[in-house]
Order: sequence, then structure tokens, then C-alpha cells
Amino acid sequence: MKQLITILFIGLISLSLNAQAKIEFKAETIDYGTIEKGADGVRVFEFTNTGDEPLIISNVKSSCGCTVPSKPKDPIMPGDTGEIKVKYDTNRVNPIRKTITVMSNAETPTVALKIKGLVVDPSKVSVLDKKEKSVMEQ
Repeated sequence: MKQLITILFIGLISLSLNAQAKIEFKAETIDYGTIEKGADGVRVFEFTNTGDEPLIISNVKSSCGCTVPSKPKDPIMPGDTGEIKVKYDTNRVNPIRKTITVMSNAETPTVALKIKGLVVDPSKVSVLDKKEKSVMEQ
């Protein structure tokens, strides 16, 4: 009887170790492209829990204070989808190259997401544009 209980216990432990949440992102990089200063900086990373256990996103952080991510509050059940919203401060005129780190109970517990793009100020004209304009006017 003791052996039967031991075998059942080991079997249950091994089953619980195989059950796991899996996170699968629709895309791991979002390209803002070229956007104007002050434009809408919100983008969404969509994902699905392709595992067989509830997925819990424990933390989401960005590589810079200019990017603010937000995570789902509730667990994502197997087969369900969720989203991580990212808001970039588009008042900063520069190229965008940021990393958002997602931590969860998934099989791969840490995932690095990326955003990229370029924020331009349409009121400012570059030196090259000025030169081309003066050449065309001559």
C-alpha cells in the first residue's frame, strides 16, 4: 500500500511539473515608423496563453522612463488572449529604441519586447532640407 501511495504521489508531482503556462506574442517588436512630435504614443502587444495553466504576468518594466508599460491585472486562462499596452512619450524628438521586459510564470519566464521608430518635429527643418530647398529655388 505504501508503494502505491508513493507511486501516485510521484505521478501527481510529475504531472504538475509538466503543466505550465506558455506566452506567445503576436509580434515581439512594434515599429512606430516615423511619427510626429506629440502624436499618439500608445501601442499594444497582443499575446495568447498557449499553455495549460493560467498565465500570470507578475511584472512589466521598460528600459527608460519615457516608456510606460501596463500589464493585465488578472490571470490569462489557457487559450485566452491578453495585451500589454505601451505608451511612449512622443514629445521627445529622437529615434525610438526601447525594450520592455515581461516577467511571468510562463515556461519562458522573461521575454524582451522591443519598440522602435522615429519621432520628428515637423516645425523644424533639417539642414539638408534647407539646402535642397535653396538649390531648387535657384
